[in-house]
This record gives sequence, C-alpha cells and structure tokens, in this order.
Amino acid sequence: MLNIFEVAETNKMIEKENLDVRTITLGVSLLSCIDSDLGRLNQKIYEKITDTAGNLAAVGEEIEKEFGIPIVNKRIAVTPAALLGGGACKRPEDFVTIAHTMDRAAKAVGVNLIGGYSALVSKGMTQADELLIRSIPQALSETERVCSSVNLASTRTGINMDGVRLMGEIIKETAERTKERDCAACMKLVVFCNAPDDNPFMAGAFHGVTESDAVINVGVSGPGVVKTALEKVRGESFEVLCETIKKTAFKVTRVGQLVAKEASRMLDIPFGIVDLSLAPTPAVGDSVADILCEIGLEYAGAPGTTAALALLNDQVKKGGVMASSYVGGLSGAFIPVSEDQGMINAVAAGALTLEKLEAMTCVCSVGLDMIAVPGRTKASSISGIIADEMAIGMVNQKTTAVRIIPAVGKDVGDRVEFGGLFGYAPVMPVNEFSCDAFIGRQGRIPAPIHSFKN
Repeated sequence: MLNIFEVAETNKMIEKENLDVRTITLGVSLLSCIDSDLGRLNQKIYEKITDTAGNLAAVGEEIEKEFGIPIVNKRIAVTPAALLGGGACKRPEDFVTIAHTMDRAAKAVGVNLIGGYSALVSKGMTQADELLIRSIPQALSETERVCSSVNLASTRTGINMDGVRLMGEIIKETAERTKERDCAACMKLVVFCNAPDDNPFMAGAFHGVTESDAVINVGVSGPGVVKTALEKVRGESFEVLCETIKKTAFKVTRVGQLVAKEASRMLDIPFGIVDLSLAPTPAVGDSVADILCEIGLEYAGAPGTTAALALLNDQVKKGGVMASSYVGGLSGAFIPVSEDQGMINAVAAGALTLEKLEAMTCVCSVGLDMIAVPGRTKASSISGIIADEMAIGMVNQKTTAVRIIPAVGKDVGDRVEFGGLFGYAPVMPVNEFSCDAFIGRQGRIPAPIHSFKN
C-alpha cells in the first residue's frame, strides 16, 4: 500500500513547505546489560548500543537519497537508566558514568541524541531512582548528546510531590552548571505525566519496558504543510477547515509510514509507531502558531486560542490514525516557545503569557515546552509550575510535560540563544507569589476518582 508515487505526491511539501521526517529513533532495550559490577555494566551498555545501532545513521542517509525525504535526526532511545544501575550504582557519580557511556556510544554510531537517562517515579522513588535524579545536573553538563526525562505522575498513580519538589531543585542546579552556555543543559531535561513508552522525540524519549528488544519509531512533522493547505480555504466553514487538516495530516503520516517501514526492512528491526506531531522549527513558515493565526487569530494567545488548538490537535490525530495502524508517541501539535518563531512573536507582542500557555496544554500534544524564565525564579516556583502541569495530565488522562530553562543572570525582556532546531527564547515573567508551603508538603497527590477502572 506504500509506494514511491505517494512520496512523489508530497514533493512540493518537501521542497517548499518544510515537510520532513523529524527523526528516526531506534529503541534499544538494555535490560540484558544489568550487572552488579559498574565497569561490566558500562561495557555491556556500550557494546549493546553500538552493535544494535551501528547502521542506523547510514540507513537514514540511504533512505534520504532514495526517496528524497529529509530526515533531520537519527536518534536512539534506551531503557530508563535508573532501572539498569540499581545493583551497581551506589552514588550519583556512578550513574554519571552511565551517561558518559551513552554519550560515547551515540557519538560512535553517529546519532544526534540519545534518550533514556531517565527515571519513572510517578508513585515513589527507589534509591536508584533518587541517585539518578540527583546525578542529572552533572550528567547533562558533562555530555553532549544525552537527554534525560523523569516521569513524575500518572492518571493511575497520582502525582509524586516529593519528586516534583526535587525536580525543581535539580532544574535550577542544571541551569547553574551551564550558565555560561545560556543554561543549555536544561534543553535536554523534561519531566512528564503519563509518559508514553514509545516516544521518539527528545528530550523525553526512552525505550519503555513494554517494548521489544529493539524497535524503529519515526517522528514526522509538517506545520508548514498544514498552514499552506489552510491558506487555500480562508473564510470557509469549520467543516472545510477540519477536512483540510485531516487530509493533510493523512498525507504527512503516509510519508512517515513509508520511511519507518523501509528503515525497519533495512535494519531488520521491527517497526513500532509513527508519531505525527506538528513540531515546529525556527524556520520561516514552519510554525504551529502561524497555523493558529491562519485559522483566524491575530496572534497565538488571543481569545479563542485554546479552542483553535483543540481543533487542530484533534484533526491531526484523526488524519494520522487513518493513514497508519500504528500511530503513537506524542502525536498532535507541539507548542514550544523557542522552537517556533510565531510563538516567539506572540510573546514579544504581549499576546502570549505563561498562564495562557498552561491553558493551551490542556488540549495540545504535550505541555510547557522550551520556556525560558528569569534565573532568579525560585526552585519551589518551578516545582509549582511542574505540579500544575502534572495535574492537567493526570486529571485529563493525557501526556503533559515541562521543559523549562531558568536563565541564570537574565530577566524578563532578555533572551537565551540555543541555535539550530532549538532556536532562541524570550525570558517570560513568572507569577512571584509563593507556593513554598504547598511544595514543602511530603507525599503524593492521590490519583483522581476516574482512575479506578479495574
């Protein structure tokens, strides 16, 4: 059902509308590497990653040449490292050696990023979980390609508020360690509620324990394609608007399906999912905010923004599901600030605030993403922002996340520069009223009543 003619149909999208396959992500299970000796553990991890992913970059380049489809990133996701180091790691510094091993392996096989320096602590933390979390600032500041994620909450278990409090402190420390580089290590750190096991997008990618030994997941993106399609139906009814988004999402997803199947065949590794996410870049015309403006808003953040984003997200998913039987991950619309020029413009115009972004996360694909805040923002305030986002995900049974950058030495009106796909971000104001007593409580927020479904 997939053939070169379907790719030919999308040539214009690729050449003129910024359509690309954002990533081929190879998931690798490292459970077989577990060892009580730290040296042997690291050796096994390095060998497993390099053996399994040795041809990933070359295969991606070959597919690009064969079909003319840009594949922006080749990435690896591994089993959450906290599950690997329980027997061998006695100090945070021991976990840091695993991060260095992951970094060396990623460099050896030529991938852009490697995810899975992660812990899953939605209900509680083991000693290994806490050691890994406390090692994150050092690990991310000393490595180039390693990405880290922590799942702090779920609809089934509630919100681990001890973990939320700790992560506020960890994010502050991570920023401080890389303040000379605009706190860049925070770009590689995200916290989740309801993290999916099959997410190909960084910084949150890891290879979940429900996955097979190895799997190919593809993340496809096309905000520019959707915007161009909507330009042709200006002033039409909502029915026409929705149909246009669905049809466009269908075509984009078929491209991802083709790439995923071909990569699976060439690597002899099972195909997992296609993640159709409208993930923007700083490139002109590759913006989710611009799609919202095309729907009828002056700026993202204007009244009606949440409704427009809900419509967009739902139609993207409906179109994607019709194109592939295996759509998963974080499929939908991302709303990062630094990676989306339209979002940056909305912040600069005063149309978009942190509070409005939080409201938008109720209906978008993920959550508060690539948000820069003043460096003086307290750790407890960051934890409060995280807790709010975890609550949205928990109650609404959806994935939510926070990737926030406390810009050390900078204040509202300044900006942080990341370069490449990460772009730049204006520093946004944060509500300065205290939540210290709330964040200081121990324990967890219970799961909502609708979690009891057994």
